[in-house]
Amino acid sequence: MTSSLVKLEVDGSVATLTMDDGKRNALSPAMFGEIYAALESVEREGAAVVITGRQGVLSAGFDLKVMKSGGVQAVKMLRAGYGLTARLLSFPTPVVIASPGHAYAMGAFMLLSGDYRFGVPGPYTYVANEVAIGLPMPRVACEVLRLRLNPAARERAVTLSEEFSPEQALQVGFVDALVPPERLLDEARDKAAALMKLDLAAHALSKKRLRADTLRNIRTALPLDLKDAVMLGAKRAAKAKLGR
Repeated sequence: MTSSLVKLEVDGSVATLTMDDGKRNALSPAMFGEIYAALESVEREGAAVVITGRQGVLSAGFDLKVMKSGGVQAVKMLRAGYGLTARLLSFPTPVVIASPGHAYAMGAFMLLSGDYRFGVPGPYTYVANEVAIGLPMPRVACEVLRLRLNPAARERAVTLSEEFSPEQALQVGFVDALVPPERLLDEARDKAAALMKLDLAAHALSKKRLRADTLRNIRTALPLDLKDAVMLGAKRAAKAKLGR
């Protein structure tokens, strides 16, 4: 399946989902629509999924143009993004994420939702930068960060918007392995194929049991985060109107 933003290639038991908007892989409503459609296709195939980006970036996070415009589209985009964490964490087959570089905000949360995560060495940054740009960390994001990062790094990531290099990201839990860029997709696909040798029924049930608290907390947090986003959007609109 090929579309304007997402390419899906299936080779045997492994499907590769490549995001590429030609820029920073902003997670827009259109991008989310294609990601969800690709995941539905992969689930029907019963394949493992490898999710990757374009050279130098997995994703820079939510589309800020949509975010700043507010309204229904912004809320739909946030719902799709926050819901994607639960979708990936509970996906029935193995999910391997191969980050070719930067992973910011929602891009980092998507990365953290994979079963196994690869990064590459280089001048790249892993960051949950919400506090740095004036936003309280969403509850859903806190749940994903709590699941993956070690406690000290989690505190710095959430409250201080600390930036992590690939080597630091490996130490604190953003990624499980670093590989040379030219080997990234091969390593990710090989890992996904190896994981498909597991008992898949046991794999699916076990990760749901292990992540039950996280998934339950995400479901509870999602409407609260959306409510906060609507209120923040209304405040910004009112402030902008007064400033005219």
